[in-house]
Amino acid sequence: MILFPAIDLKGGQCVRLKLGDMQQATVYNTDPAAQARSFEDQGFEWLHVVDLDGAFAGHSANGDAVEAILKATDNPVQLGGGIRTLDHIEAWLSRGLRRVILGTVAVRNPDLVIEACRKFPDHVAVGIDAKGGKVAVEGWAEASELGIIELARKFEGAGVAAIIYTDIDRDGILAGINWSSTLELADAVSIPVIASGGLASLDDIRRMLEPDARKLEGAISGRALYDGRIDPKEALALIKAARAKETA
Repeated sequence: MILFPAIDLKGGQCVRLKLGDMQQATVYNTDPAAQARSFEDQGFEWLHVVDLDGAFAGHSANGDAVEAILKATDNPVQLGGGIRTLDHIEAWLSRGLRRVILGTVAVRNPDLVIEACRKFPDHVAVGIDAKGGKVAVEGWAEASELGIIELARKFEGAGVAAIIYTDIDRDGILAGINWSSTLELADAVSIPVIASGGLASLDDIRRMLEPDARKLEGAISGRALYDGRIDPKEALALIKAARAKETA
């Protein structure tokens, strides 16, 4: 079980959105590389990065900030936002990124995702962002008619490293993870699922460690870490204890 701290980039700064609204952005750090180092120093093992401007523009828009992050941390980094072509994927992986996260293109061109998994095994994740139970695209600005599980099943057997499932209706408002839909998705596919959107407290960490949620690869935390609602030391200690219990 992994707790992924999140760095969302807007205008080269670390921000958090409320309900996916770019007009409701709170700046938490003007130095993304320093934030990445801080998360590593706190004991986190991975880093989740989203290029918010890129997600809306359809191409990388915070490339300099992402490269600074990659240089600043030894932790593996997964990146989403504006990655829409095989050339984009190859370029980022060649710079040391561990995983690319494909969202809009997974809806618009699922065959590209399958080809990317073939060319870059274990380095491609799919981001499924849901609003009102339907998949949203283009930086959450547009809703599709595609169901969450319907989309996820398109990639069964393709070699997708993980599905990152975000409930936009809970993102950035500390309402708690939508466990019912997240676990329903995890039950429906064999691809590892990472929960995102709404993680609010240590109670969510404890819920993540319950037996029925152990099938998840982990969860992403943003605002709760920045606001101090989750103490990194306590959260990571809970996860470490759960891992030790599993291997005992």
